Amino acid sequence: MSYAPRLAPSLSRLGTESAFEVLARAQALAAQGRDIINLGIGQPDFRTPEHIVEAGVKALRDGHHGYTPAAGLPRLRAAVAADLGARHALAGEAEVDPDTVVIVPGGKPTMFFAVMMLGGAGSEILYPDPGFPIYQSVIRYSGATPVPIALHEEDGFAFDADTVLSQITPRTSLIIINSPANPTGGVTPKAQIDKLVAGLEAHPHVTLLSDEIYSQMLYGGRRHVSLLSYPQIRDRLIMLDGWSKTYAMTGWRLGYAVWPKALVEHAVRLCINDHSCVNAAAQFAGLAALEGPQDAVNDMLAQFDRRRTEIVPALDALPGMRCADAAGAFYAFPSIEGTGLDARGAQDLFLQQAGVATVAGTSFGASGEGYLRFSYAASLEHIQAAIARIRTLLEERS
Repeated sequence: MSYAPRLAPSLSRLGTESAFEVLARAQALAAQGRDIINLGIGQPDFRTPEHIVEAGVKALRDGHHGYTPAAGLPRLRAAVAADLGARHALAGEAEVDPDTVVIVPGGKPTMFFAVMMLGGAGSEILYPDPGFPIYQSVIRYSGATPVPIALHEEDGFAFDADTVLSQITPRTSLIIINSPANPTGGVTPKAQIDKLVAGLEAHPHVTLLSDEIYSQMLYGGRRHVSLLSYPQIRDRLIMLDGWSKTYAMTGWRLGYAVWPKALVEHAVRLCINDHSCVNAAAQFAGLAALEGPQDAVNDMLAQFDRRRTEIVPALDALPGMRCADAAGAFYAFPSIEGTGLDARGAQDLFLQQAGVATVAGTSFGASGEGYLRFSYAASLEHIQAAIARIRTLLEERS
């Protein structure tokens, strides 16, 4: 008899991250000899700065081979608190207590832990749409009802506080927000955040998860507004950030969250059950990233900005396409409605016929129909070549 596993029904509710599926298809085509330009994956195309790498290597050579505390090295947790205080000008009640910082392997564990704590049957969780696909995936997996917060191009893909507040019900347990945002590059203005925070006073049963992983990637003189700046909601705020994007450390799997004091113990217990602790060498590397020179970060951000100023107008000038300004992160999210293609069709066409990997907007939610995500974490040369290929393809189709 053949093996017939009895899988848990909850597995059928678990989604995926389509960018990795596109990456696999692009790599398969490249292995066949095709010349593929990958503007799909959200990963900096820079090396981790050398002093960070050396700190990780030194930690291994110095014998840091064992377990660490489940919540992370105390020195690293203190460094995270200090870095947040300096970057966001947090003082007084807004200061971060290192005891509320939990180090985890990347950004996703914090999302998963928050939803596992606050989701479940009978709960509703609000999340951005278009937004990072793992939000909806883990909400469904938990048994909670996903409630999309529709984001619109005319609003710069920022959430509207009145709309969010109007969607809250007695069953709402968690609201997830993300600014700067994946996949749109949208940045929510301070006025909308102020309004959301004020409106939440009438809903004391609601927790916030603020995904701020792109907090240092803003352009055009914009400044990040962290939810940590609002001490009146600190007792119900989970703030997610990490090293992956800012320090080009995606493969190191290193992130953190600031938790409400009432939830820290639960977060640490989930760490113990899930992964025990983050590997020691990566934590020492993360410490060097925060406490060492920031020149490489500044150089990388300057290059992203230069690429942004190249790709946005170039996409906007393509036949049948338009592209709003990308305010943050390293994504452009152009409309393709004038091409006559739907999102998945455009994704597949551009990959198969132009050799350019992008990600369909529908991979990020129903509101992403009619859009594609382009990652400009790629060289200017590749960006220019990709645009030229797509232009040729679209002109041939017209």
